[in-house]
Order: sequence, then C-alpha cells, then structure tokens
Amino acid sequence: MSATHSQIIFNQPVHQLIENKYSDKKQTPRILIASMREMHLEAFRSPEFEFEDLICQLDHVDMLLPQFDSSRSHTMKKRLANYLALKTNRKEFLNSGCIPTKISKTYDLFFFICQGCWDITTINSIQGWRNQCQKSVAWVDEIWIKELSDRKTKLCIELLQSFDYIFTPHQESAKAVANLTNRPCYSLAYGIDAIKFCPFPNPKPRNIDIYSIGRRSPIVHQSLLKFAEDKNLLYLHDTLKGLHMNNYKEHRHLYSNLTKRSRYFISNKAKFDTPEQTDGQEELGSRFFEGAASGTVMIGIPPKCETFTTHFNWTDSVIPICYDTNNLGELITELDQQPERLEQIRQNNVVNSLLRHDWVYRWEQILEIVGIDPTPPILSRKNQLQNLAELVSSMKFSPDLQLI
Repeated sequence: MSATHSQIIFNQPVHQLIENKYSDKKQTPRILIASMREMHLEAFRSPEFEFEDLICQLDHVDMLLPQFDSSRSHTMKKRLANYLALKTNRKEFLNSGCIPTKISKTYDLFFFICQGCWDITTINSIQGWRNQCQKSVAWVDEIWIKELSDRKTKLCIELLQSFDYIFTPHQESAKAVANLTNRPCYSLAYGIDAIKFCPFPNPKPRNIDIYSIGRRSPIVHQSLLKFAEDKNLLYLHDTLKGLHMNNYKEHRHLYSNLTKRSRYFISNKAKFDTPEQTDGQEELGSRFFEGAASGTVMIGIPPKCETFTTHFNWTDSVIPICYDTNNLGELITELDQQPERLEQIRQNNVVNSLLRHDWVYRWEQILEIVGIDPTPPILSRKNQLQNLAELVSSMKFSPDLQLI
C-alpha cells in the first residue's frame, strides 16, 4: 500500500478524550482505563462498566472514553480501511470508526477492557498508548474458540499481540488466544460489586418470587408462566426486545435492587441457547455472580467447566435443571417446603460472594500478575468485605432471608 493511501485513511484530526473526574486529585494517576461506555450501552456490558468504576475507587485512574465519528467522510474511510485490512491481512488497518485519540501522559498500566472481538479494533484509534504506558493489559469479555477460525475475528484478536497480558473470563479460549497472539493469556472469572448486591445489613422483603432476565428456555418460561398464574406468584421476566440502557448506573442500581428482592433467580451458562456459536464450549457467565451476591436461590443450567466447579463449589450454589424442564413449579414447591435448606443456600451464596467474587479480588490478581503494587483502598475494601461476611455468617434468618 502506498504512503498516500495511508494518509487518506489514517491521518485525521486528533482529539484528547482523557477524563479525570474519577481520579483522586491528590494523587498522580498511574492507571489508564479505556472504556467503551461512551460508544455502547447494551445491558450485557454493564458488568464491565461496574468493574471499571470499582477500579476507579480502588486505584489512581484516568479514564479514556473513545467516541464514534459518525460523519459521512469518516464512515467512508472506515469502510475502505476495513476492506483493505481484510484484503491485505493487515490488522493495523482495521478501523472501529472512533475519533483518534492521543495519549500525552505517562502511566504504569494501560487497561483496555472490551466486550467482544470487534471492540479490540478501537485500539487502532488510540495513539501513543504503547510508548506512554509501562505495561498493558487487555480484558476481552467474550471469545469463543469456534469464532477464531473466522478471518475477520482472527485479525481482530491479532491486535492483542501489542499487549503485555491478556485476560478473558472464557477459560477454554485462553489457551487458544495465547497460541494465536504469542502473548500470555489468563482465564479470570467474572466478578461483582458484592457490597452493592449484598442484601445486608438492611435486607428488604423478597416480594419477587421468581426473576428471570436475558436469555431463557421457552419451555422453562412457559412452565413458569403457568405456575405463577396458578399460584398467584410474581414472576418477573423480560417482555420487550432491546438491549440498550439509558444510563448504566441507574440500570445496575435497579437490577441489584430487584435481585435483592427476589426469592428464586434463573441462571444459565453463557450463550446456552446458541450452540451454533459456542460449538459445545461451556463457559461461566456473569448471571451466576449477580444471583449469588444478592442472596437468591439460583435455578438453571450451570456450565460443565472447571471455572464453575472452582468458583461455585459449595452445596446448592445452583439448583440444576434441563433446557426442556417443564415442571419447574413442582421443584420450587418442593424447595419452599425446606426452609432451613433455603436459608443455608442464600447465606452461603452471599458469604462466598463477599469473600471470593468481589471485583477487588480480580483487580488484585491482575496487579499481582502484572507486577504492580496494590493500593491501600484495596486492603480497606477486602477488610470491609470480610467484616460484612462475618456479620452475615452470624445471622439467623427466616425462609425469605429476613432477620429473626
């Protein structure tokens, strides 16, 4: 490709998008986070944004907010650049459609967090990050091994070769990504703001009998609709198509309050209803962390993978069912007749979440692998989680997890 063509596609005005409002003004930021929150508001991205916000509470952070350039000229350049990238197999030509950004400050760590493979192309719009940041980490939320055989996906993943470390919650994919990029790729499970989702120390009545959000089995759903109608129960579920949030923080706040007020929570393995995408690969999704942290009794289809058995290895962490279960009402009726068992399930779920699944533990693991010292707020939050777990462990509850 000629230099002239490179200039036409890539030499565009550079805009500074650093936002400092999350940082402690008394400390020099040592972490630069690149967040997708200004470009994407799909609800399934909310755990990532929650993770970013918690890091901002625990560390000294600047946040970079890439934005789309929707102008007609840029759209044409984007299409041409991506055509040339696939035609020539040149990953550096991939164009996400973002306004170019230049990093002018220095940082100890650049943390690039994204949901899927195409998000990775945003990195081509961020100039100077490799020189201005001593170390770099990419967290890719969803990578399926089957998709790595796709030429476009493979080219996107190869952009990760510029990073020092790669993390993904998908355990089976980690080795495949490491082989493809020749970079260390670690499997690191999802987390949760365990304090936000914890129903204590001020528990509310669990007036929602069954809560189901997101992907669901139509057979199980119809079974629950009939059961709720027959027994006059509140079965809360999605009724609209559409995945976009108006405001991420408001969405997450509402969601946590709904789960804390639910008795039973439907939780299934990631993409359980799209085998054509997963090709039999079973992974642990974020739903399990949300249901456990809020003290629900989880019912669903857990994944058959090491990540699940490692992170949810206590009794009744999930009550398993099948995709075609059509008598779930009978199971719930049977569980309702075992109040002591329900009490133990909910208590175990909350305590284990506080001690093992808060985002602080994931951030601490990343810093340890990268070789960066933790901050005092990390220790303070761990102490807070420990104290709250001890409080919950010492309590006795009625079957709906109210204090006696």
